Amino acid sequence: MTPQSPFTVVAVVAQGHEASLRLLLETMNQQPGMADPDNTLVPFSLFERLHFARFALLDDATTADLEVFGLPRPKVPPLYLAFVGECDGPADDQLEEFVQKASGGLRRIFSHCEDFDASSHARLLIWLKAHNLPVGANYVNRIGRTVRQVLEESALQRLLSDSAPRSSAVDARAVRRQLLAHVKAERAAGRLTLTAPERTPLDWQLRNALHLVGVPLVGLLLLPLLIVLTPFALALLRREEKSDPEFCPRPGAAEVLAMQRLEDHDVSNSFTALGAVKPGWFRRALVPVVLLAIDYACRHVFGKGHLARIQTIHFARWVFMDDRQRVLFCSNYDGSHESYMDDFINKAAWGLNVVFSNGFGWPNTRWLIKGGARHEMRFKHYQRRHQLPTQVWYKAYPGLTLSDL
Repeated sequence: MTPQSPFTVVAVVAQGHEASLRLLLETMNQQPGMADPDNTLVPFSLFERLHFARFALLDDATTADLEVFGLPRPKVPPLYLAFVGECDGPADDQLEEFVQKASGGLRRIFSHCEDFDASSHARLLIWLKAHNLPVGANYVNRIGRTVRQVLEESALQRLLSDSAPRSSAVDARAVRRQLLAHVKAERAAGRLTLTAPERTPLDWQLRNALHLVGVPLVGLLLLPLLIVLTPFALALLRREEKSDPEFCPRPGAAEVLAMQRLEDHDVSNSFTALGAVKPGWFRRALVPVVLLAIDYACRHVFGKGHLARIQTIHFARWVFMDDRQRVLFCSNYDGSHESYMDDFINKAAWGLNVVFSNGFGWPNTRWLIKGGARHEMRFKHYQRRHQLPTQVWYKAYPGLTLSDL
């Protein structure tokens, strides 16, 4: 089995470079927001281990929301460029392959960033790794399903579909034997490839086992302290919830339309959002604990085809930014934006509340899990206002949903 990894390269855009960077990113697309797999800057089709990738300009206007309530706006750069993706195997290996095959394009893109200095392949790789942010929580729909497996099994499915008889008056066992023989002949002729899974890396197995046992063990060791502190934490939580400002105005029609122009060009879509963590030490301390729990569940419970009851998310991640003042959320999902939000409301509203209720302006919650996303329109307004356009988005297997996979 080959495990999957995320990369999240984030850099501050230099003053005066935004317009030229936007124009440059547009040259990578074959339609609004959808990457040309063979674009000249970063030809994504060359990277056989790359599932999804995106370039997104992180221009978060919602930091001004705090000023509505007389709170200071977070001191953060006005604009970031994020290069985000998911790959088979270690992220560092994927970044190294990017440098080997697309160094010229990456230099042109990141030359618009403040501290970019990459006069050689080695320096470019060092720069990318230095700007690759750690992920607070990471979700993979099916850990171990590689791009190669997806594409090969899709080809197998098409072959079987084209070869299977359409009549119901057939002997099922005979049909199965015929199909197996046909697949064997196609493989022998070199027209169909089915690659055996690679051996799971030993170091990944050891780290995963240590994580599986270590996190609960630490929790067990801290249990006496947790028992003492939990009543105080709950009291603080409820006090915060009663005074937390709620700010969910309807997003501007022009902003929503601009977002919709980038959506539904494939059976899957991307989602990029950025928001400020609620001020105060309590929320700043609570969010890492929540993301630790989410990451644990994603690694050991939900990496088998579903996130809670939701079965349409390919990948998702939460990333701290600006000294934990803000959180970046990115996902790749099947279906429309509206159905994606409805899935969360109907199937995992409590889960949304656990993490996103720590974001400034979130619909009011009770005891962390109640309310919040259950207020449908307020929640939908909130997430649309915090969503950011994804300027360039690539998917290695267009036209395939998770149900197809």
